[in-house]
Amino acid sequence: MRILVLGSGAREHALLLALKAEGGHELFAAPGNAGIAADATLVSTLDANSPAAVTEYANDEQIDLVIIGPEAPLVAGVADALRERGIPVFGPGKAAAALEGSKAFAKRIMDAAGVPTGRATRAATRPEVEAAIDAYGAPYVVKADGLAAGKGVIVTDDRTAALAHADAFLPTGPVLVEEFLSGPEVSLFFVSDGDTVRALSPAQDFKRAYDGDAGPNTGGMGAYSPLPWLAERFGSERAFIERVTAEVAEPVIRQLDAEGTPFIGLLYAGLILTGEGEATEIKVIEFNARFGDPETQVVLARLTSPLSRLLMSAASGTLEDEPEPTFADIAAITVVLASEGYPEAPVTGRTIGGLDAAAATPGVHLAHAATAGPDAPGGDLISTGGRVLNVIATGDTFAQARERAYAALDEITLDGAHFRTDIAAVVARTAAE
Repeated sequence: MRILVLGSGAREHALLLALKAEGGHELFAAPGNAGIAADATLVSTLDANSPAAVTEYANDEQIDLVIIGPEAPLVAGVADALRERGIPVFGPGKAAAALEGSKAFAKRIMDAAGVPTGRATRAATRPEVEAAIDAYGAPYVVKADGLAAGKGVIVTDDRTAALAHADAFLPTGPVLVEEFLSGPEVSLFFVSDGDTVRALSPAQDFKRAYDGDAGPNTGGMGAYSPLPWLAERFGSERAFIERVTAEVAEPVIRQLDAEGTPFIGLLYAGLILTGEGEATEIKVIEFNARFGDPETQVVLARLTSPLSRLLMSAASGTLEDEPEPTFADIAAITVVLASEGYPEAPVTGRTIGGLDAAAATPGVHLAHAATAGPDAPGGDLISTGGRVLNVIATGDTFAQARERAYAALDEITLDGAHFRTDIAAVVARTAAE
């Protein structure tokens, strides 16, 4: 197939690497980045957020499937324009993408579908925010209602910080104040054709910038998959997946379809597990309308069934004819290398070295998030954003995967860069006990 992937980050690179591994495809990326350029033809001049431009390009170039990576093209209606022209696209239309684009819309859909989630209050003014956070108490959870590139949420015991976060977003619209839910978090992806859903394998990501879950929230500093500890609560990972499918994914997909906004694409369920043992409850923290980053990197590293066939069947409405996707019984982790100052004020334009040596580490591959060049002596790449690249490692055990990932990171040079050293450390230690 001729496949166009919209986006420029590590998530899109991971998608393209999985598609490339299948063989037989012609791959295009818009706009892509320097790392993606090694695995796909870049269409850097194409505005990925323009419905008209993407549709014209896909039509002229006889693209068989368009995969929308980030959220911005979704809420811009790129998928709608492609479908109107009969071009298969993996990604929900603008109305359904509001599941991510508006936290208030997502809460309404969950309420209508009977999906378990935390209490929330929509607040449009400073006094409304103050009343809501005082009603729920600390820790305070305040979320921007719209898109915020993974930085719209604050969880804090500091009332002043919570109000300041709300103040930063209120000029552009309401915020959501939510009750704090305590427990381990799980990311679970569902492929949907608007009717049928197919679950992928669970993952867990690390949002805080620094070791020990310290520092500010980020777009994600690492992830791992699978989650062996789910068996302790649910008997097996499969039992957990089946429960979330029945209690969360299918009701939401049915509700959106009933409202005339079928969801065709990737439903990302951000979940929290409250309670203990058999009393464990599953509640939704948030939905996204696209593959998550960096969880995608570890989930696809374990996928053994063809990604292209799965996504094309969703785009063409034939997902019910597809078997459940399959995954290798291996451990996968990813660690994000971030620029100095990320997430508050990342320093960019610095030279990145040692990438070939890192990629040569057994069981390791790299997904580029924000690289360009070469623009330095010796042909090295340069950093162009906060999260620069992902080191993705697999192994027979989490200990082996971790060893490989951090050995590869030791090969990479980027002045001032930082990364977490504790990705999957707990699960690796528990497995060794």
